[in-house]
Amino acid sequence: MLVTVYLAIIILLALCAGLEITARRLTPPQPAPTAVANPSFRHFQTLFLRAYLLALWSDWLQGPYLYKLYRHYSFLESQIAIIYVCGLASCILFAPVAGWLPQALGRRHTCLLFCVAYSACCLTKLSRDYFVLIIGRVLGGLSTSLLSTTFEAWYVHRHVDVRDFPKEWIPSTFNKAASWNHGLAVGAGLVANLLADWLHLGPVAPFLLAVPCLGACGWVVLTDWGREEAEGSLEGDKQTLLGAPNVPLTHMSARTRFWRSCQEGLRCLLSDRRVMILGGVQALFESVLYIFVFLWTPVLDPHGPPLGIVFSCLMAASMAGSLLYCLATSTHYRLQPGHLLCLAVLMAFFSFFMLTFSTAPGQPRPHESLLAFLLLELACGLYFPAVSFLQARVIPEEKRAGVLAWFRLPLHLLACLGLLALHGEVSGTGGGEGGSGTRHMFGGCAVMMLAALLAVVSLFTMGRNDTDLRLEGGRGEGE
Repeated sequence: MLVTVYLAIIILLALCAGLEITARRLTPPQPAPTAVANPSFRHFQTLFLRAYLLALWSDWLQGPYLYKLYRHYSFLESQIAIIYVCGLASCILFAPVAGWLPQALGRRHTCLLFCVAYSACCLTKLSRDYFVLIIGRVLGGLSTSLLSTTFEAWYVHRHVDVRDFPKEWIPSTFNKAASWNHGLAVGAGLVANLLADWLHLGPVAPFLLAVPCLGACGWVVLTDWGREEAEGSLEGDKQTLLGAPNVPLTHMSARTRFWRSCQEGLRCLLSDRRVMILGGVQALFESVLYIFVFLWTPVLDPHGPPLGIVFSCLMAASMAGSLLYCLATSTHYRLQPGHLLCLAVLMAFFSFFMLTFSTAPGQPRPHESLLAFLLLELACGLYFPAVSFLQARVIPEEKRAGVLAWFRLPLHLLACLGLLALHGEVSGTGGGEGGSGTRHMFGGCAVMMLAALLAVVSLFTMGRNDTDLRLEGGRGEGE
């Protein structure tokens, strides 16, 4: 497995480089966007990315060795499953709070709260006490919810409402963040492996490294973002003197706005069948990813691969999928995002189908399992940009936050139920490499992917001539 994993990372990184070069060759040269030539915007964009990328880097550092750390502390797989369930349950509980806190405390202060909470989560990994580790996962659930909403909320608010930049410039910032995100994920696996295995510092080392990174993120938010907000306040005072309204948002109005957003999101979800089906696809696909995140380590770790390098392989496969999506939807190939979404779900189904055989009790085939995991991550690289495109088309922008909050509810519930079912199986059978619980769970994930595939097919059968679900000028139009 050692040679296989190192060979896989070399091949995957070469594949990503080849796809990037091919995409640039096939993309016709375009004039530089106005945003690139605007020094004020570039300074503001750098200010945001400096903190946001530090937050993402800290998050990725904790991925490769989380399960390994709990096993290092001699907890059983069933006990670890409960810790993961507590983390997912906290995501459900804190999802509404994460949407309300930026309006109540302020966006910048909520970002600082993220840094403090995630640092505390990392420090709990020093303890071998089961209850302390559960508290750490609860704090991790809060932090994950804040990371997925708060930084973006701060940026969009400053971009549109304070800086008054065009809305069309927003995607350039998040596209740049997404590009860096893949590289950070691959690098985090390599650094985590360096600390835990090569330097023999143990599986807790990556979590300890994340703490100063979060501290640096908090310092940028406290100082640089603070100066940015102070400058914006001066501008607001000037506008007030000139007669422009500048009414502060109270805590009560923040709560009212949040619940109104949830109500409008639910109304949109129930009134548009396309939104309902898309939410079902997201809940099915992304809930099995949480189960995969729990299971990949116990499936491969008994065979001695370097877990940090395996994690980098998985992230490189996801990067390759994202690059394939960009290439497939380019003007040269013009494939539709809906078709790529179908392909992603189909690939995920085959991945879990393979895993039901490669994890047979007493007959593990780790090389096939690794191949299936890489196929699943490749599918993820296709899935996320495709589903984001469709959500942007069918969900009105002003209702999107509320609708996506409702999407996440069944997503986390399904993942919790899956892990609880696994907990019951491994408690009764011994679990791990020799038990049948893992195999049964992968079989259940394959069934869920088949249901998601049927939902995607029904979505595009229902909206075959729906221009909202298609790229303009895509292949198949007018034929």
